[in-house]
Amino acid sequence: MTMEQQHKIGSGFGAGSTARDVLAGIDLTGKTALVTGGYSGLGLAGVRALVDAGARVVVPARRPETAREALRDVPRVDVRELDLGDLESVRRLSDHLLDDGRELDLVITNAGIMACPETRVGPGWEAHFATNHLGHFALVNRLRPLLAERARVVSVTSSGHFLSGIRWDDLQFCDGYDRWLAYAQSKTANALFAVQLNALGVQAFTAHPGSILTPLQRHIPRDEQIAQGWISEDGTQAEGFKSPEQGAATAIWAATSPLLDGLGGLYAQDCDIAEPATGDDMLIGGVKPWAVDPDDAARLWEISADLTGQGR
Repeated sequence: MTMEQQHKIGSGFGAGSTARDVLAGIDLTGKTALVTGGYSGLGLAGVRALVDAGARVVVPARRPETAREALRDVPRVDVRELDLGDLESVRRLSDHLLDDGRELDLVITNAGIMACPETRVGPGWEAHFATNHLGHFALVNRLRPLLAERARVVSVTSSGHFLSGIRWDDLQFCDGYDRWLAYAQSKTANALFAVQLNALGVQAFTAHPGSILTPLQRHIPRDEQIAQGWISEDGTQAEGFKSPEQGAATAIWAATSPLLDGLGGLYAQDCDIAEPATGDDMLIGGVKPWAVDPDDAARLWEISADLTGQGR
């Protein structure tokens, strides 16, 4: 079982390591990565590090012009338009990439939304579940023919998964909406996606980046961020929060570390495999059992395949 393997492996890195630190000595020349949302926050830091290591990077972006501006000084980046909340947009992008035919060696599903007001997309799907999970589910499954023989997929999650497993009886929050529980469910879904993808033969990991202030917090009022202890009254971020370069490191480590050869379906934190969570302190982290349960992962996969028409 996955939970039995959830223990540190002695990576030599930690919470303070950066994406460039974990790529030291790794040559990605000739490799192609795809990083959703790779034009701000953690995604941008990760893309810069991958390019510095020699990779070519495809950056799907809901705002392609904004992405091109953010990445104007980064070579070997191919910005493509993608709205993860729109399956037709997912189809268009994947068709373009399939037509190009270039193999993908690394895929990092980094884009996401957090604690937004109740929003419905597509056929009435709750936006967190649709954008953070179903859009990535459909994209990765459509791109499976492009995955290199030893490709890795990394699904970016959050300790927010502590707040909710999968709400099997009300996935779409039809019976009352809670923005934090909606976000939490989507982060559990991100983790379960990696568990089942790995079980199906594609090496996959989940990465929790840690606490970082990025544009992801755009829906959280300043007063609430102060009340949560994320920032002080003068706007200084709390102790224990990471820089974007440190926050990007765990996903980059999971995507590239040779220490992970032969492993998969595991949840990573602070540039190592995470330990099982023994309490409810999200700053300490670890992984809750419902985020790595193989039966739940298989069940969610079937539901997601029915909803998106992908993954069979």
